[in-house]
Amino acid sequence: MMQKAKILLVDDRPENLLALEAILSALDQTLVRASSGEEALKALLTDDFAVILLDVQMPGMDGFETAAHIKRRERTRDIPIIFLTAINHGPHHTFRGYAAGAVDYISKPFDPWVLRAKVSVFVELYMKNCQLREQAALLRLQLEGGAHHGADEKEPTGLLAELSARLAAVEEQAEALSKQLDDESADAAAVATAAHLERKLTGLRRALDALEPGTGGSTAALPTQT
Repeated sequence: MMQKAKILLVDDRPENLLALEAILSALDQTLVRASSGEEALKALLTDDFAVILLDVQMPGMDGFETAAHIKRRERTRDIPIIFLTAINHGPHHTFRGYAAGAVDYISKPFDPWVLRAKVSVFVELYMKNCQLREQAALLRLQLEGGAHHGADEKEPTGLLAELSARLAAVEEQAEALSKQLDDESADAAAVATAAHLERKLTGLRRALDALEPGTGGSTAALPTQT
């Protein structure tokens, strides 16, 4: 069973964190609080997150500086960041948010339905990527196992069939998600992430097809996970 995704909520005001939890609780994912940039960076050392909601105005390390640290770390650089701010300083301020690596920049007060919808897209993309990594790991085990089998041993078609069925389910969900993004004219970052996921799924499907009996499975190359 797929584990719940973690969503990091970063704000120095407890009432804001409480409000975010109330808005996002319907997604039924794991919500993690951080009351400062330093606390957020500490949480990111040990856990993987689907998306980060980051307040801009915080004492000490503000949202921009926190985002810069997140993007410099190899482990966390690809985590989507949604900036939240109570003050709208105009286009320059918004540009600074995107320049810091944010996928979105939302001014308070924001529409709870819109925020929940945006977060749900990145959670769904994260879950699909987790499934994709799982399939790739199983394929690698299959390849390694095939390399150690003798030429007269039978091909483990049962495992291949199971992998193919699992991959087909992920492919179907990814296609549905892409159609949803197209229909809703979603953020460019979300669309690009979905397209990247579909490319990786295509590569994984080719590698799986190459493992079928009679296709020289031991030489099949797996797609690089990026």
